[in-house]
Amino acid sequence: MTIPQAAPARAGYREVFAVRQFRVLFTGYTLFLGGETVKMLALSVTVYAGTGSPLLAALAYVAGFLPYALGGTLLLAYADRWPPRAVLVGYDLVRAAVAAVLAAGLLSPVAMLVLVFVTGIPSAVASAARSALLPELLDGDRYVLGRAVFSMAAGGTQVLGFAVGGMLIAALGPYGTLWITVASCLLSAALLRLRLAPLPRRTTATGYAVRETWRVNRELLRRPAIRSLLLAQWLPPALMVGAEGVLVPYAAQIGMPDSAGLLFTAVALGMLAGDLAIGRLVAPERRERLAGPLALLLGAPLLGFVFSPGPVTAALLLAVSGFGVAYQLGLARRFLIAVPEANRGQAFGLALTGTMTLQGLFAAGGGALGELSPPGLVVGAAGAASLVAVSALWRVLAAPRA
Repeated sequence: MTIPQAAPARAGYREVFAVRQFRVLFTGYTLFLGGETVKMLALSVTVYAGTGSPLLAALAYVAGFLPYALGGTLLLAYADRWPPRAVLVGYDLVRAAVAAVLAAGLLSPVAMLVLVFVTGIPSAVASAARSALLPELLDGDRYVLGRAVFSMAAGGTQVLGFAVGGMLIAALGPYGTLWITVASCLLSAALLRLRLAPLPRRTTATGYAVRETWRVNRELLRRPAIRSLLLAQWLPPALMVGAEGVLVPYAAQIGMPDSAGLLFTAVALGMLAGDLAIGRLVAPERRERLAGPLALLLGAPLLGFVFSPGPVTAALLLAVSGFGVAYQLGLARRFLIAVPEANRGQAFGLALTGTMTLQGLFAAGGGALGELSPPGLVVGAAGAASLVAVSALWRVLAAPRA
C-alpha cells in the first residue's frame, strides 16, 4: 500500500475527546495504568518484606512487563481473531482475579511472582487489541493525537504512580492496596462492557494461534516499509532507556542519592511536554518532517553526562531527551497505513512487543555496563548509541517526499 502524498488536516485534542467511544477507551486505559502501577509497587514491597532480597523485589516490579516477549511471539494472532471488546473485558477480569489472589496473602513470594508472570502473558494481546482499536475510533490527525493522549497518560502514571502508590501502601499496607487494583480492574471491565461498542473481529483465520502468530510476524517483518518503521520506533528510544538503567547509581555517584526520583520524573515530564507540544502546536505535515530532528534529541543531551552534571542540570538534560520521544508522532500515520488492516492488531502488538523487549534488554545492559564503568559514561554511551541508530535510520525517519 502506498503512503498518501499529503498529511491529513490538522486536528485538536478537543476533537479527539469529542468522540464518545474514545473517552470510554481512554478511561479504561487510565484505570488499567493506575491499577497496574499500584499492583506492581505493592507486589515489590510484599516480596521484599517476605524475602529481604533486592533482586526478587526488582523482579516483582518488572514481572508484569517481562511476559510481553512471550505473548508477543506466541499469542498475538488472537488480537485480530477475537472481538476487541471481548479481549479487553476478558483481560480485565483475569487481572482482577490475579490481584484478588495476591491480596488474599495465601501465596509465597516466589509463587506470587510466578502467578503474575504466567497470567501476564496475554497482556500483549490486550495491548495490541487496544492499540488497533484506536484508528477505528479516530480518523486522520485525530488518530495521531489519540496516540499522543495515550502516551501522555502513560507518562503521567509514571510521574504520579509512585507517589500515590506509596501513600496507599503506607495507609493500607501492601495487601490492602492490592484490593484497590481489584476494584479498578472490575470498574474498567464494567465500563468497557457496558459503554464500548461491540466491533467484529478483523480476521476469520483459524488454526493454531502460535503458528499463525509466527507466520504473520514473519510476513510483517519481510516487508521493507514495515520493518524499517518498526526499527525506527524500537531502536532510538530503547538505547536511550539503557541510560535509565544507571540513573540510581549515577545519583549516588554525584553524591546525591535522593535525587534519583527527580531524574526519573524529569524523563516522564519531558515525554509529557513533547507529546503535548508537538501534538497540539505542530501541523501534521510538519510533524512528520520533524521526526528525524526530534529523534536526535533522544541521545544528544545524554552526551552531557560524561561531565557528571549536578542533579538539576542532569534533570534538564533528561527532560530534553524525553521530549524527543515525540518523534514517534511523526511515524504514527505512516505505520498505520503500511500495515494490512486484517492484521492491524498483530502489527501493533509486534511494535509494542519489540519496544518492551528491547527497552528491557537495553536497561539491563546499561546496568551491566554500570558494573564496569562510571554511570555518567554509561549514560553518555547510551546517548551516543541512540544518535548512531538515528543516523542509520535517517532515511526512514525523514518524511516521504511528495
